[in-house]
Amino acid sequence: MDDADADALPVGELLDERRHLLEVTYWMLGDSREAENVVGESYRRWYGLSDAERGRIRTPRHWLTKTAGGICLGLLARPRRGVAGGSESAADRDRPTEPGGAVEAREGLAEEVSRVLLNALDSLSPAERAAFVLNDVFGMSSGTVADIVGRPEPECAELADRARRSLRMQRSRATPPGEEDLLARAVCQACADEDAELLEALLCPDATAFFDGGGKVRALSRPVHGSRQVARSLLTLLGRHPRTTLTTHSVNGRTGLIARYDRQVAAVVSLDIAEHRVAQVWVILNPDKLLSWNQPPSPHRP
Repeated sequence: MDDADADALPVGELLDERRHLLEVTYWMLGDSREAENVVGESYRRWYGLSDAERGRIRTPRHWLTKTAGGICLGLLARPRRGVAGGSESAADRDRPTEPGGAVEAREGLAEEVSRVLLNALDSLSPAERAAFVLNDVFGMSSGTVADIVGRPEPECAELADRARRSLRMQRSRATPPGEEDLLARAVCQACADEDAELLEALLCPDATAFFDGGGKVRALSRPVHGSRQVARSLLTLLGRHPRTTLTTHSVNGRTGLIARYDRQVAAVVSLDIAEHRVAQVWVILNPDKLLSWNQPPSPHRP
């Protein structure tokens, strides 16, 4: 194989790689134009390397993602940066159509990402936003997240935790325990009955669900947005199965849901409530994070 063949890839892989980079950068920046510029700059840096340097990179996609993430962090840290996802100028709207389906890709990304969530992410620090997006939205390994953010793994984990707490505080309102418990039980019953209409009614119209598989199970890799889509994803995950049970249980001091397969806890679901409906759903599927739920009870000592 000569040097020209070394970079050859099927067209599907080429487009999937570009799509992946656009998704990562759009989630980090919240602006489609900036995302495209970052992806373009990442590829320019790739082809700026010598053949020998590129040959030493075992996973080009990882290198490109790390490069794009670093560029995004630099942009997020700039003072007076415009609000993510701001409106385009007349010049932007009137510009010529871009080649390669860039316009369609940008519009598709805009439809997939919740504007409410993007605005909330804009309140996070650059490092918090990056850690949360890479870990929770794309399910990247802790080592990969640390590599992109440029901080130790424990620090990245803490950054992601702070981001989650901040997002929850922005959407959650003080809810009486009785109402919280009643709503959680209603969600549990709707899932058990596979009642999509009721479940959708229990969710805020702009509800968002996060699925944390930690790369250990085939969970959804990106958040799901919108009451109908969230309801559908929850019913798919938690619907009836002969060996699956769904019950309410205290989760982080609030009433949440526990899904068991046989006797093993397979999913823990937290619900954040705003205006008497569920605003955010957090589903833990990562087996490592479920270890404490599956520990046998300690024997009582006399």
